Amino acid sequence: MDELDSYYKKRIPYSLRGQQFQFDIGHTIFSSFEVDDGTDLLLRSLEPTDAPSRILDLGCGCGVIGIAMARRFPDSVVVLADKDLLAVRYARHNAELNKAPNAQVLGSVGLESVPPGPYDLILSNIPAKIGDAAIEHEFVLGPLAQLRPGGEYWFVVISGLNHLIPRIGVRNQIKLKEIKKRSGYTVYRLIRPLDA
Repeated sequence: MDELDSYYKKRIPYSLRGQQFQFDIGHTIFSSFEVDDGTDLLLRSLEPTDAPSRILDLGCGCGVIGIAMARRFPDSVVVLADKDLLAVRYARHNAELNKAPNAQVLGSVGLESVPPGPYDLILSNIPAKIGDAAIEHEFVLGPLAQLRPGGEYWFVVISGLNHLIPRIGVRNQIKLKEIKKRSGYTVYRLIRPLDA
């Protein structure tokens, strides 16, 4: 990052599936010390059924999830979106730093400015402090509606939200599968029904 960027904090290394990454981060961006445990758990758990051609990273922060996906699936188009414009700045920079030309980064509150679906794969480390209604509508039901039939939405939440996520599933007749729990985080997957 430009040394004149007064928000710059440090560069953090990250290794995934034999690939090496570096992420520059700013002081006020989520997880500004290292790749957080929830993001790491999601990326290490992720096994999509098919190779996706359109991917969305919702609430991308400095871009770790979306950039890792862009490198894992180089023929795909990966959209990274975040409401924080500083996060968008760093995610764009990190896409260049990690040679991920198929990553497109944009500012968006929820899905508001995201190119419409269908997406094959959507990913998110759901922010915990936005309120139950925003989690349900902006980070569960909204993404589900942007999936192609058979498309997959993988997300991670802090364990404190484990009371909420299954209730959202039951209330909306969504089949959620708990994939993995570790270090205070839980990864879930939902698949849009083929007849949706």
